[in-house]
Amino acid sequence: MLPLDTLIGTAAATCTTASYVPQLRKCWETGEADDLSFHMLVILATGLALWVSYGVMRSDPVIVIANSVSIALLACILYFKLRQGRPSEGKRMDPKAIVRR
Repeated sequence: MLPLDTLIGTAAATCTTASYVPQLRKCWETGEADDLSFHMLVILATGLALWVSYGVMRSDPVIVIANSVSIALLACILYFKLRQGRPSEGKRMDPKAIVRR
């Protein structure tokens, strides 16, 4: 049987990694990621990459695997964010769309 700290770490890693799935599903269904901050996603990706590095240095497979999966899920979300691009200068946002958000 695994030590208690490993079980808790695995449960925590599973929860935090699985938290990306609903957002990715929403992006997949709508094809959009308007409501997500690009800067937040980049900072999060940097933090996850640092966690992977830390896990490698500590030889901790739970940290490495969980954060590697999180990076893969985040990369999919970033794909939707980057695919949108920036609205062109000539386009104006519909004020009704702002209210609906």
